[in-house]
Amino acid sequence: MGNKIKLFAKVITVSDGVSIGHREDISGKKIQEFLEDSNWEIVSRSVIPDGIESVSEELLKATSNFHGLIVTTGGTGFGPRDFTPEGTKRVLEREAPGIAEAMRLINPLGRLSRLVAGTLNESLIINLPGSTKGSIECLDSVLDVLGHAVKLLQDNSDPHPNDGHHHG
Repeated sequence: MGNKIKLFAKVITVSDGVSIGHREDISGKKIQEFLEDSNWEIVSRSVIPDGIESVSEELLKATSNFHGLIVTTGGTGFGPRDFTPEGTKRVLEREAPGIAEAMRLINPLGRLSRLVAGTLNESLIINLPGSTKGSIECLDSVLDVLGHAVKLLQDNSDPHPNDGHHHG
């Protein structure tokens, strides 16, 4: 399997505390390491403050001329400034509820998570929690389908995973 197509990803940390320098971006760093270990190439990492506008504007910028995965971390809970899902929904063309549901099922605290997933142009966007442990758990729970999903955004003929036969 040496001819694997390189998969590209961007990581966006959504946090008032990190964006003003009060907190270190540990989740963003761990997500980058986790994806790199899984054969994804991280092309950018950014940090933005919480809010609907900041998230939707950053996602529009990030998806412009980009084919790949965009992962946000932070702003998915019930805090007064947690508006990452709203900012994400504002720009999504299509939601991917199966990905969001799978991530929510991984941990009892998922019931409190409002994260969303979906597509915009040739990008798959997924919201992850702000907690480092939670974000890696959620990402790990859907990692096996993300490459396939991203390839489908450009070419609908990508063979299904675990399907050796090509029905074409």
